[in-house]
Amino acid sequence: MTAYRAGLGYDVHRLIEGRALILGGVEVPFEKGLEGHSDADVLLHALIDAILGAAGLGDIGAHFPSSDPSIQGISSVDMLTRVMEMAEEAGWHVENIDGTIVAQQPRLSLHTPKMKAAIATALGIEEGRVNVKSKTTDGLGFTGTGEGMAAYCAVMLARQQEARTRETGAEPDGTSPL
Repeated sequence: MTAYRAGLGYDVHRLIEGRALILGGVEVPFEKGLEGHSDADVLLHALIDAILGAAGLGDIGAHFPSSDPSIQGISSVDMLTRVMEMAEEAGWHVENIDGTIVAQQPRLSLHTPKMKAAIATALGIEEGRVNVKSKTTDGLGFTGTGEGMAAYCAVMLARQQEARTRETGAEPDGTSPL
């Protein structure tokens, strides 16, 4: 029997001068980058939260607190691979990912294929299981004025397991099926 869990992640970062813009594990040419304790990859941070949420493992701040100086400047790809290792230890694997970056500038459609490939490589999955798209807000809100970027990510995780017990409805490991 296969169990499935869905996760939803969201993240925002302010755009600032003097930093590289890293999105989906790819450096995107732009005059500004995202501010953060790590490389501030807003898409991967949303994906990390989605995976952690689906696996019932908390959130990004619990595993990578901005108060920890040892992870200052850490690559979000490294964070993602560590989180996927935790999820795999709990028996989960990625079925599919759907991510959306919200940014007025720069135009990202030329870069999304590279982002898909980078995410698939980091997770060790087929590129066809990853979708990345970008949207603008037509000048509205902090993303529309160019103050920052946002990202949303949905993920579906799956794992093989024994059938639930009929009496309690619980999984063999005692967790709820939901």
